[in-house]
Amino acid sequence: MRVRRRKGAEEHLANNPQIVVLRPQDAKGNWHKIFGNVNPIHIEVGSGKGAFIAGMAAAHPDINYIGIDIQVSVLSHALDKVLESRADNIRLLRVDGSSLTNYFDEEEIDLLYLNFSDPWPKKKHEKRRLTYKNFLDSYKQILPPHGEIHFKTDNRGLFEYSLASFSQYGMTLQKVWLDLHASNFEGNIMTEYEEKFSQKGQTIYRVEARF
Repeated sequence: MRVRRRKGAEEHLANNPQIVVLRPQDAKGNWHKIFGNVNPIHIEVGSGKGAFIAGMAAAHPDINYIGIDIQVSVLSHALDKVLESRADNIRLLRVDGSSLTNYFDEEEIDLLYLNFSDPWPKKKHEKRRLTYKNFLDSYKQILPPHGEIHFKTDNRGLFEYSLASFSQYGMTLQKVWLDLHASNFEGNIMTEYEEKFSQKGQTIYRVEARF
């Protein structure tokens, strides 16, 4: 998600270290200590403005959530949502999704969400897609055996690519929704993009894949 540069965004993040982990490399292997409990930890790679992760944290207070985004302005908006929600089970990281093993130990994360990732439609940009095999390698390291990825998108091409990528990697496609909002799926928390696209009548795709 690309947004206009936000004045004071870096200062906003720096002034809220209770939510924004400023030295995430030091947190590796210590996330349960940071949260102060042994609850499961779920991460969202590409958290945007935080609607999904804030909604999930409110709906599931017994789960810890970490929102990850590389863009300062975007993450500052997510911080606003977290502060507004007053949730104590959310942390935010400004890091690149391609370097997760620098910040999370083996099997430290219980579940990973990918929501409305950049489709990078050109073939030459395939390696940038968050469901490319190199990304799956890093996800597998930080997830437990048989760990899961929950993936949502409005982009049919990226969805088809991701289904093939998961399968070729040896993952099991547990559940697949070809039209999520027309299904009987319960408990769906929408992202900003999802709300915008669904209002325009665009189909939302979802899959749960297991290593």
